[in-house]
Amino acid sequence: MRYMLLIHFDDTQPTSPEEWKRLSGEYAAWLGAMKKAGVGLGSERLQPSATATSVRVRDGKTEVVDGPYAETKEQFAGYYLIECEGLDEAVQWAARCPGARAGTIEIRPLWSNKNAERGWEE
Repeated sequence: MRYMLLIHFDDTQPTSPEEWKRLSGEYAAWLGAMKKAGVGLGSERLQPSATATSVRVRDGKTEVVDGPYAETKEQFAGYYLIECEGLDEAVQWAARCPGARAGTIEIRPLWSNKNAERGWEE
């Protein structure tokens, strides 16, 4: 089963160079463990939420808004795509993510080919 681990944290809080160095080491170790276990499929870190642009169409008119659409302290910061046996294993990997201590890791299962009958394609 494939899952997306969505990393959310408050990107307005300052982080010292020492803290970034420590976190980078923790993420490298976590990624190494996922690679060794054969569950990691890909990941990307996003630029701060202040660089986001949100688009929506209402009544045929396109609205473009600077910044994220949601007004929350925690913003979407990046993702990890993993493949594991099930949700319990995905929860274990999410709990090991360094970002879980300061933010939230949202776990979402990906659509599979079994969902193609609903009109969704992979």
